[in-house]
Amino acid sequence: MRKPFALVTILSAMTLALVGCGTTSVPSQSASPTLASNAAECANDTTKTSTGAVELTDDFGRTVRLDKPAERVAVLEWQQIEDVLTLCITPVAVADAKGYSTWVTAETLPEGVVDVGTRQEPNLDTLVSTQPDLVIVEANAADDPIIGQLEKYGIPVLATIGADAKDPIARMLTTFDLIAQATGREERAEIVTEEFETHLKEAEAEIAAAEPAITEFVYLDGWVDGGNVSLRPFGNGSLVGAIGTRLGLKNAWTGETDPVYGLGTTDIEGMTTIGDATILHTSTTAEAGDTFLAAAADNPAWKSIPAVKEGRVIPFPEGIWTFGGPRSTKQIIDAYVDVIAK
Repeated sequence: MRKPFALVTILSAMTLALVGCGTTSVPSQSASPTLASNAAECANDTTKTSTGAVELTDDFGRTVRLDKPAERVAVLEWQQIEDVLTLCITPVAVADAKGYSTWVTAETLPEGVVDVGTRQEPNLDTLVSTQPDLVIVEANAADDPIIGQLEKYGIPVLATIGADAKDPIARMLTTFDLIAQATGREERAEIVTEEFETHLKEAEAEIAAAEPAITEFVYLDGWVDGGNVSLRPFGNGSLVGAIGTRLGLKNAWTGETDPVYGLGTTDIEGMTTIGDATILHTSTTAEAGDTFLAAAADNPAWKSIPAVKEGRVIPFPEGIWTFGGPRSTKQIIDAYVDVIAK
């Protein structure tokens, strides 16, 4: 689940991509995978899909040219899978379908989509066999090995950046818009974006009206390694942190964070600096239970934290992908409102 770690390892894994794991079933070439059959919303969608040639610049300055908007789309990262489904397109292939369906609930992946293996080691033979007219990847640079390997097959590649701690909300929306351009779904994307921005403003007003006594928060996830509790606070440069700040709250984590995802690293003692802040955290019961909380429970430093003593260690609902697109981010907004304003 630890998203940034997957991004770091994906490059070296691509050199072995031709021998990954994954199903070899192939969707019918004649089938038109343009409707995300899981969503009643998409079944009633009336937005238009453009039909002309596409020329756009991806996140690494690469020019992507298509004779027409992509219809048979393969996607190798969860955020972009979600985005494609939000645009009412069912991908022909994805990486780590099981993981996506475990951690992302904002958009349900329909049955029958070909799984090409892990995000770190996708099986390119299986991917190519699905005959995509575009592959959407998350990369580190324009010379990312996955881009070159796919281009050898003559498949257009749209390379996106997963996050940017300088403005994570804008980055999330830019990725969504870029995918919309490539698939001719700009009209749909505009509606979704407007709905998201309205939802954010309404939630901000709802929290302000509630006049919460405590507006400081720290959002984190964690794990146990060798008996030691490791915690990962989400700073202001994270998507979760930025949403909290936009909602009028104050992120109490001021420690160092990475420049991409806005995430920090600390131990239990490091959390004693957060004052009265409420501790919010990812629900991990779907994977291994909230074992880091159980491991921390008897630690004197942990028990000294005001939020712990006062029972203000609160999980967000399961299935909210904290590195997702507009629909996952709406879930983040709603989780904040449920904790702070109700």
